[in-house]
Amino acid sequence: MTTDIPTTGVDLKGRTPPGYIAVEGPIGVGKTTLARRLAATFGYPMLLEDAHQNPFLERFYGNQRQAALATQLFFLFQRAQKINDLRQGDIFAASRVADFLIEKDPLFARVNLDSDEFQLYQRVYEQLLIEPPTPDLVIYL
Repeated sequence: MTTDIPTTGVDLKGRTPPGYIAVEGPIGVGKTTLARRLAATFGYPMLLEDAHQNPFLERFYGNQRQAALATQLFFLFQRAQKINDLRQGDIFAASRVADFLIEKDPLFARVNLDSDEFQLYQRVYEQLLIEPPTPDLVIYL
């Protein structure tokens, strides 16, 4: 099976490369590093989470209990916006590499938020009507 998707220096033994690759795992494990390498290898654009833009993250690391909801909501809005931008962008360019999987967002929220905060988070999540594309390959680190 041949493909029009560009690859640079990758021998896939005639197999079609995955179009949309998502890299997922715990904080600091190297998701972005691997996503960048995969994007460079396959010549794909990247869909990256930008943790440095989250103004609550430093407070979260200092006092998780006080900043968990704000931190989680910021990431939720950021990821939802990136997915929305993706959907409004070039719909024919399905090839990309992401360093997040939005479906794991509620799992992380459940661990970090108390029950009232999580209920609020769920209401916000449901209102956003996020329709993420389905990855062809998910790599868990």
